[in-house]
Order: sequence, then structure tokens, then C-alpha cells
Amino acid sequence: MREILADLVAEQQALDQMLQRAPERDWKRRTPAPGWSVQDSISHLAASEERALRALTGDTGLAAEVAAAGGIDAYNESGVKEGRSKRPQEVIEWWRHSRAAVVEVLSRTPHHTRLEWYAGPMSARTFATTRLMETWAHGLDIVAALNRETADTARLRHVAWLGWKSLPYAFARAGEPYPAPIRVELVGPSYARWVFGPAEADQVVRGQAGDWCRLVVSRLPKSRNDNLIAVGEVAATALRVARAHL
Repeated sequence: MREILADLVAEQQALDQMLQRAPERDWKRRTPAPGWSVQDSISHLAASEERALRALTGDTGLAAEVAAAGGIDAYNESGVKEGRSKRPQEVIEWWRHSRAAVVEVLSRTPHHTRLEWYAGPMSARTFATTRLMETWAHGLDIVAALNRETADTARLRHVAWLGWKSLPYAFARAGEPYPAPIRVELVGPSYARWVFGPAEADQVVRGQAGDWCRLVVSRLPKSRNDNLIAVGEVAATALRVARAHL
């Protein structure tokens, strides 16, 4: 847990520091997420961390709230709407407070502890990884809105792992069978080699870690769709349905 939490905090701080350098008017810039501004993206992260804290403290009512709202997209919009009544400084403080509370509780939670989340139970380690994935994915939207450039970091290994780990969920969500395990072979920053999945698997996805990670958070530019190579029909389906988010 120590490694994932350290990287989670580092990812959050990197986004926070970029926002500190942005004038208040930039918070109204539109992001690639339809209908969302920079402020909306941070409001979503803040609301998500509040809900994560509820899950960590034993609240099992989140799934019912999602259903009552009409689905996860509508549920997420409620947090965004709450942030629109706040000033940018209030929004970033909201996010800082909620994310710190989540990290504090996670630091005292054994990594194998099962937690209830929107799509079902998951381990505390996976739960922490989803928080990093959310931060990075929405950070990509903010980077695009602000016309900034950021380099991929070794923290992407967690997102890459989550994308592989979530393949059975992604296939089920897409209504596709998952008849064979998939191995994912990636080249990370500084030419690191990241491999997930059984060595004997004949269904393989290969490529750059940054492309795989953007694929599984639905942010891979169409111009880079062909950068990931699939060996086998199941692997080819993975490139179509993979997702690390709900």
C-alpha cells in the first residue's frame, strides 16, 4: 500500500501544482470531456473522493444512489453541479480536503481489505489504484484545456496494471465473452518493460504504456489507435472494449 499511496499523492500534487499556476479565468476553459470545464473536472474529483471516503468508512449505500440517480454519469453530474456554485479556490480546497481524508484512511487499511464500490467489491489496493487512475485521466483533460505539456511518469504502471486487471469487467460490460487470458506487454517511461498476465498466454497486447493507459481511460487519440498491436482475436477485442473506469 505504501507504494501506491505515495504515487497517488504524487499524482494529485502534480495536478494541484499545475492548477496553482493557472489564472482563475482558465478554470472556465472547456476540456475534452463533453460539457465539462477545468473547474467541473476538479469538482468531479472532489465529489468522487468524498464518496470514496464513505466507502472506506463502511457506507454501502453508494450503489443505490447511483441507481436512484439514473446511472453513473448522472451521479457524477451531481458532484459537478455542486462545484459550479463555488469559486475555483473553494473547489480546489474541497478536493484537497477530500483526497487527504481518503489517503489517511487508506494508509491504515490493509491492502487486501474488501471495499464496496459502485461496480462491486474490490481490494483496498485496487481501490487506491482507481483513485490514481481517476486523477491521471481527468488531469489529461485539464492539460489539454490549458494547452500544457506533461511527460508520462512511472506512476502509469498502476494505471496499466488496472487496465489489464479490469479486462474481465470490460468484456462483461461490452457483452463479450472472455474465453482466454490476455498478456499485456508494454514499454513504459525510460524504456521500462511492464508485463501483466500469464507468460503462457497466446493472446497478447503490445505497445507503449502511455497508449495502453490512454486507451483504458478512453483518451487515446484516434491518430494513435494503430500503435497498440494485438496478437489473437481475444486480444483484438480487448483493444476495442478495454476500460479501467466504470
